[in-house]
Amino acid sequence: MQIAIDGPAGAGKSTIAKKIAEAFGIIYLDTGAMYRCIAHSILMQGDNFNDIEKIIKLTEEAVIKFQGDHVFCNGADVTEAIRMPLVSLHTSDVACIKEVRKLLVEQQQKIALDQSVIMDGRDIGSVVLPRADYKFFLDADITERALRRKKELDARGIEKSLESIKQEIEKRDDNDRNRCEGPLVQVEDAILVDTTGKSIEEVCDVIKNHISGV
Repeated sequence: MQIAIDGPAGAGKSTIAKKIAEAFGIIYLDTGAMYRCIAHSILMQGDNFNDIEKIIKLTEEAVIKFQGDHVFCNGADVTEAIRMPLVSLHTSDVACIKEVRKLLVEQQQKIALDQSVIMDGRDIGSVVLPRADYKFFLDADITERALRRKKELDARGIEKSLESIKQEIEKRDDNDRNRCEGPLVQVEDAILVDTTGKSIEEVCDVIKNHISGV
């Protein structure tokens, strides 16, 4: 079984995908974390997002592994590091590079070949798993998405104004929707789930009911 969840930043994709994976006993693959790993690697090597050849080379050499809730890149645990605001800001700069997407999508599709998976991202239903058994598109009001992001940052001791977070999300939305490679899009056969004002449990119930045919 393949389940694809797409949507903009802060819509609740990762949180919901993890819960659904647990409910159905399948593998959860956080594709966004893979792009974050590459962005983090660039930041660690000089913050030059204009050197496309170097970014491609880093992607080719990157060994990204998932162990439980932890993400490892080239042997280092980057679980917390890839969630920092600066990494979030530059992830779309990496994700728009055709060669980078090709390399990471190939890895994602290979993982899904012989096991049941749920993946979340921007182009799962359109590019990574176009033949997924179930496709969902999660969305939410931008103010609520910004509030969710602020809550996450506050919990980690990172101070950032709601307005600046909202501006960053708007910029990322624009980049994701308008990039040439794998843009954020709701495919025709995806079920739209507006998570605005809904609890995690309520959203999970909507998705589980669709999958179970209730």
